[in-house]
Amino acid sequence: MVNLPRSQFFAAIAPIIMFVRQQGSPILPSVRLAQSLLETGGTIHAWNNLGGIKVGSGRLTPYWRGDFVTRDTWEFHSGEQVRERAAFRAYRTLYHYFKDQDELFKGTRYRKVRTAKTPHEQAEQMSAAGYATDPAYASKIIAIIKQNNLEVYDAVKPVHIPPKQFENASLVPVYSDQLFIAEAYYEQYTNYVPVRKLGEHFDAYVIWKNNEVYVNGEQLEVRMAGSVSYAKASELASLLNLSLEWDSNAKVLFVN
Repeated sequence: MVNLPRSQFFAAIAPIIMFVRQQGSPILPSVRLAQSLLETGGTIHAWNNLGGIKVGSGRLTPYWRGDFVTRDTWEFHSGEQVRERAAFRAYRTLYHYFKDQDELFKGTRYRKVRTAKTPHEQAEQMSAAGYATDPAYASKIIAIIKQNNLEVYDAVKPVHIPPKQFENASLVPVYSDQLFIAEAYYEQYTNYVPVRKLGEHFDAYVIWKNNEVYVNGEQLEVRMAGSVSYAKASELASLLNLSLEWDSNAKVLFVN
């Protein structure tokens, strides 16, 4: 469990929130940041559920595979706040949580949440759809957005235009344990990772020489996309003695 000051909390979760937005999430980053703070108080629990999503029907999704924790929670019933025991979904990473929340928002009751154009409208529609029982839920989210100038995060567009070299690839996240470390491209059952970003994360020595890329003195075959060199994850992992795990359900690459 990690409890963080507001600025550190936002800095910790903003990168993956904006990444999910790039993948097409309808939820504005400002709303997601504010909701996460409201629901957790700035604490990132080991179960990575920042939005209080309960087990519900128990239907599995690509991002939630059945794990859960049981905790006390406050709910409002007939205008009164009461303490209850409830089962909450547990997620492997924050990415899994945010993507599973998007699965929830695909429901008919959240249609106006998906089409909202402003943070104020989206927060109001989220509350109106019954996401939470707190009657002041929307106003609290809006207040957090204003107090922390979170609308600056909404500049990221809900679509990612890949470079020509990866025009048929999907954008996927790369994790090292619980840390989101890079964006990769998944194409024809192969992950292509940014060489310098991963290399430096794992303390490798990466250099350019005569338009060739060397990692710890070994040449690596790469594909250029602008100024960024990408290599097959398997080949870079072999050079650095790293292990790879591919979550085929959620499409997440783990490198350790």
